[in-house]
This record gives sequence, structure tokens and C-alpha cells, in this order.
Amino acid sequence: MRTTYHEADDILIVHLSDKPIVREVSQDWNTHISYAADNTAVELVILDARAKGAFPLEMLHGQAA
Repeated sequence: MRTTYHEADDILIVHLSDKPIVREVSQDWNTHISYAADNTAVELVILDARAKGAFPLEMLHGQAA
């Protein structure tokens, strides 16, 4: 997984895999999910990411039980 943030446009892209995208679905006007042929999520795009509180990302680290 990797993330890309475009500051000028306030767009956050979360890349989940390198599979080819075959379908994109808008959850609402600023959240879009791209899917591979096997219906796994490939990419998440959030428009107005900073304005909506999605960026900067908060990293939480825990310990396995």
C-alpha cells in the first residue's frame, strides 16, 4: 500500500494494489473506489482530503495480543 497526496488540488490517493482497474464507484461526491476484475479494491481517491480531515494520515501502531 502507498499513498499519494496532491497538495495543490487537496486529493489523497491510497493505492492498495497494482492490479488493473476495471470499475470505479463513487461513494459520494468526494470519495471514489476503484476495483479489479476480482472485485478487490485497488485504489481509493478522496477529494478535498485535508478539508474533510482525511489528511494528514494518523498512523497508529499497536502490539499483537
